[in-house]
Amino acid sequence: MVSSFSFAPFVFLLLVIGGTARPFYPLPGKGDDGSRRPLQTFRPYNVAHRGSNGEIPEETSQAYLRAIEEGADFIETDILSSKDGVLICFHDVTLDNTTDIAKYKEFANRKRTYEVQGNNTTGFFTVDFTLKELKSLRVNQRFSFRDQQYNGKFQIITFEEFINIALDAPRVVGIYPEIKNPVLINQYVKWSDGKRFEDKFVETLQKYGYKGSYLSKDWLKQPAFVQSFAPTSLVYISNKTELPKILLIDEVDIPTQDTNQSYWEITSDTYLDYIKQYVVGIGPWKDTIVPVVNNYTTNPSDLVARAHARNLQVHPYTYRNENQYLHFNFSQDPYNEYDYWINKIGVDGLFTDFTGSLHNFQEWTSPNHRDDMIESELLHKIALLVSPYE
Repeated sequence: MVSSFSFAPFVFLLLVIGGTARPFYPLPGKGDDGSRRPLQTFRPYNVAHRGSNGEIPEETSQAYLRAIEEGADFIETDILSSKDGVLICFHDVTLDNTTDIAKYKEFANRKRTYEVQGNNTTGFFTVDFTLKELKSLRVNQRFSFRDQQYNGKFQIITFEEFINIALDAPRVVGIYPEIKNPVLINQYVKWSDGKRFEDKFVETLQKYGYKGSYLSKDWLKQPAFVQSFAPTSLVYISNKTELPKILLIDEVDIPTQDTNQSYWEITSDTYLDYIKQYVVGIGPWKDTIVPVVNNYTTNPSDLVARAHARNLQVHPYTYRNENQYLHFNFSQDPYNEYDYWINKIGVDGLFTDFTGSLHNFQEWTSPNHRDDMIESELLHKIALLVSPYE
């Protein structure tokens, strides 16, 4: 028999939900003891681009931990593979620019020239090194004008290590992994079971319980977006996972990685009507949405409006605090840039190198921030009341 005391929390919950028009978060799922604050869904997503890499070398565990500390909704990463088929978090197909590979004499003979997206590229490729060898390297800050004190201190991490960082966070933090350069990976890395890069990518997500369509109960428990510049990869995995997918869109003069389609083709009405069957949104480079001339923004294109008309989200990249990345219209103030993109252009998420500044802007300017915090805390308390009776 159900205890008579179990009825009161449910009645109170129904009364609370019925008394407001604001969206509510679901109760925390079993297994987390109701102790993790849920993902916010009431404002554009703060996506930590390669972690908080404006402060700490990109795609390292420390960059992701800092991003979580600073308020990221999602931590973003690029997935490549080692020679022995282990999925790793690394942006470039070569190790030259962001590791200390040059100082390892034992690897000097590993330099190769491969065709990457139609161009010959020379360097030390991740696909020519085992995971053990990659782990022996240390990561450096990509940009010389950023803090160099962490150079040589942190390792390359695996996809599974990245996932565990999100799962171990004190609140629900989503992941935003990219299927990176799948053409190259599938050409040079062969798995013994005959599967391809995309299969291993999805299997890893499934191993850790990532599933469900956008905003479903399963998804809200462990949120994830899957992104790629390669449309065929997104179409391929559509039968393997319901997780929401984002088609990344590069500069106007760069074709797609796998199908050699132009920017103009993949942003046409016809193509958006096609790809919306497989994706929930697009992730364009921000200067293709709002063209720039002489470092001044010009009139916005209609891409956001056309995407929204098809119920597609728009998550542009990349927002950076440094003056060389802030167009003159914004007076070297990243908060002015955030305000423009969120409140005028109306995007649904932003990839930023500086998670803390975007979080601060949204905390200070969100008109419903106080109400939402009260509701979130109230639901958390309700979950604790209800959990003993489940």
